This record gives sequence, C-alpha cells and structure tokens, in this order.
Amino acid sequence: MVACEVVWAEVAAFFPSPVDATEAIRALGVRFAPLDQEAAAAAGLAWGSYRRGGGARRRVIADFLIGAHALSSADQLLTRDRGFFRSHFAGLGLRDPSRP
Repeated sequence: MVACEVVWAEVAAFFPSPVDATEAIRALGVRFAPLDQEAAAAAGLAWGSYRRGGGARRRVIADFLIGAHALSSADQLLTRDRGFFRSHFAGLGLRDPSRP
C-alpha cells in the first residue's frame, strides 16, 4: 500500500506529532510514494475538465492529485467515495474499506 504526500498530510493531521503519524502509517504497512510530474499533470487536466464542466468548488485539487497518483502508482484506491473516482478516473480500481 502506498500513500502520496496529500494522503500522508491528511492522515498526519489526526496525530499529536509527525513522528506519531509516521509510526502509525508505517505500522499499517503503508509506504510513502510521492507524486511524480506526470501524475501531477494528469491531476491538473482532470481538475480543469471537472471545473470547465461546471464542477463545484467543493472538490479541491487534492482529490484529483490522490486519484491521479493512485492511477499511476497503484492497482486500486481505498476510498468510500467511489462515485467521484469512477467518474473522473476511469480504469482505477476502487476498494471501499467499509465493505469486505
């Protein structure tokens, strides 16, 4: 399992310190894998298309960075928001953590 800097930061916000966050994330077997230039560009294209299509500002670029990173660096994305990622990242495997 991998997490880009966006996911890492979002998770770290719930821990008392960066060290605690890193220890917990690594204990789960998650490896830090930063975005590369191609994934960042793909996220920008997807976000731009979303906004030009009338997409609301409630979706921020971070959602698109996560989707593009998963598409380029993993075989599936762990998310409860399957509808959004299905719509904007065709071909990305999705897994809902609340379902077996």
